[in-house]
Amino acid sequence: MSESGRRKEIDRAAAARRAAARKKKRRKRVAQVWMRRGIAGAVLILLVVGVFFGIRGLVRLFGGEESTSPYGLPSYIQEDYLTINPYSRPGIKLPGGVQGIVVHYVGNPGTSAQNNRDYFEGLKDSGDTSASSNFIIGLDGEIIACVPIDEVAYASNSANDYTLSIECCHPDETGQFTDATYESLVRLTAYLCDRFDLDSQDVVRHYDVSPSQKACPLYFVEHTDAWESFRQEVQTATDQLRAETAGSPDGESDGGEETSASSAAAGEGTAEGESESVSEAGGTETGSAAAE
Repeated sequence: MSESGRRKEIDRAAAARRAAARKKKRRKRVAQVWMRRGIAGAVLILLVVGVFFGIRGLVRLFGGEESTSPYGLPSYIQEDYLTINPYSRPGIKLPGGVQGIVVHYVGNPGTSAQNNRDYFEGLKDSGDTSASSNFIIGLDGEIIACVPIDEVAYASNSANDYTLSIECCHPDETGQFTDATYESLVRLTAYLCDRFDLDSQDVVRHYDVSPSQKACPLYFVEHTDAWESFRQEVQTATDQLRAETAGSPDGESDGGEETSASSAAAGEGTAEGESESVSEAGGTETGSAAAE
């Protein structure tokens, strides 16, 4: 090969090396760009997630538990509202607003909250009587909302127009509540007191508003010391909720965290241990007295 041919070959090889170097540099730049974009995307996602959970934290701190309920109820309450009908959910707004809370027992030992809710629902078809309740608490502490908190329920005689009613299930004829039922009763009652600016003196038994002084809730009628202990626990729980809502460093308010002492519950107002529902029949003691 001539001298000029060798030079051309050398030049072509050099040009090829330069082109390969430029290509490699371009690939490196592209990789760096995509890496930067990936990092920026990850940072953006983290920021969005942080803002989301930060807002949730502020809502919990200043506004209580987040709720998707149409009535703003906390998530531990199952909302299973009755169909509007003349016998158990008339759809009438509370004429006097919420001025008190009335505690009941269902009068059917061993039945569940769902049993009793379904009994109320069935009255729209049977028309056997007029009966219902805003809330029912089951043997395991579950809470079902049957009638909205701004509507009349047929539970407490002449007090229906200005009170909310709570029916409680019980395992036996004594009417004594299980620990779980009792604790949920304290929790729910305190939540309602806090929400409607009530205190424990506004919490009464069906017995207290019944013209015939019906022995309901039976255990609390027969054991007034247990009733007074219950109301004291409700007041303590209500005061704690209000302190938390006001920004107390003691903790966040979530619409009614348990604050009752389980030892007091067991000694004063509950049955030892929990009992499962043993009956599939619905029906409550309210049915015969709601229209008194």
